[in-house]
Amino acid sequence: MVPRFPASGTPGISGDSMEIDSDPFHHSEVVPKMLEADVELSRHRISLFLSTHTAYELLPESGKVVALDVTLPVKQAFHILYEQGISVAPLWDHGIGRFVGILSPLDFILILRELGNHGSNLTEEELETHAISAWKEGKLQLTRKFDGNGSLNPRHLIDAGPHDSLKDVALKLLQNKVATVPIISRDGSIPQLLHLASLTGVLKCICRHFKHSPASLPILQQPICSIPLGTWVPKIGESNGQPFAMLRANASLSDALSLLVQAEVSAVPIVDDNDSLLDIYCRSDITALAKDRAYAQIHLNELSIHQALQLTQEASATYGFFNGQRCHMCLRSDPLHKVMDRLAIPGVRRLVIVEAGSKRVEGIISLTDLFRFLLG
Repeated sequence: MVPRFPASGTPGISGDSMEIDSDPFHHSEVVPKMLEADVELSRHRISLFLSTHTAYELLPESGKVVALDVTLPVKQAFHILYEQGISVAPLWDHGIGRFVGILSPLDFILILRELGNHGSNLTEEELETHAISAWKEGKLQLTRKFDGNGSLNPRHLIDAGPHDSLKDVALKLLQNKVATVPIISRDGSIPQLLHLASLTGVLKCICRHFKHSPASLPILQQPICSIPLGTWVPKIGESNGQPFAMLRANASLSDALSLLVQAEVSAVPIVDDNDSLLDIYCRSDITALAKDRAYAQIHLNELSIHQALQLTQEASATYGFFNGQRCHMCLRSDPLHKVMDRLAIPGVRRLVIVEAGSKRVEGIISLTDLFRFLLG
């Protein structure tokens, strides 16, 4: 279990950016038993649907996809993602004429941690000229990912074609532990980037298809507390076996980033002394530090999460990206279909499970958790 950080009350953080269908007269009810036959039938029908529909269905009627050249300086790439209001971008290598990787929030988290490391060879000035390609090579040493032979294991680009099935796309996302898979057409001489696929889009297709025949998926009415889905505070729900971590608002940003990297999670709930939800800090929030070069003026171990979240809200408001709601929640009694509908909303990658009224955190369900359950 990752330790929680004690703190005194934190003024200035409120639940105004959160909403939930709370019933003050909510009482616990007898939880209906989930039948294994219902689970298997539902999984079979979802699998059949995903296997017979292609990634073409994920492509929007209009939109833009931003790609970055690997020769761009890391600092410039950081600012482009911030200004475009996006958290990830495919990387294009003009020398070989193909897409070679993804620049993600994890890259910036590792860069900022490296900048804060006094023994590092990477300085803020070097970010002006340090190319993305050079950073990716250095990242192999930094993350120390080894294969079975003990050698450094570089990751290749995980992509999909427009004719690949939705199931193949979902499995690529799950098995490779990535949030995005580029959909690339190779019909011509030059690869064409069509879309960045995510589990959100795949789930939206599932919800749309089964919307008018919910009875065909018996598990949809099952309350989530009865399903082995998500990560729960011990003794509350059926956990997936992963440790559950929360942080106080006065913990340092360094603590939050270390937790995101070491626990391999994409977000950490921020709670008060009663474990009631105040906010959430996500990997993608790190791009807010590009505003006014904030990353060059702060020390990660001195900036609190509360202060970092204020920077995130200010940065988002500057470009009009902040929609007034950051924390998306649900109750343990909510049926699975309600959770699926919420997670199918663009931008909602996870739901924090809270107690009605007190908003005491009881667990968290991510898109990855949901698909691991649905695909068995």
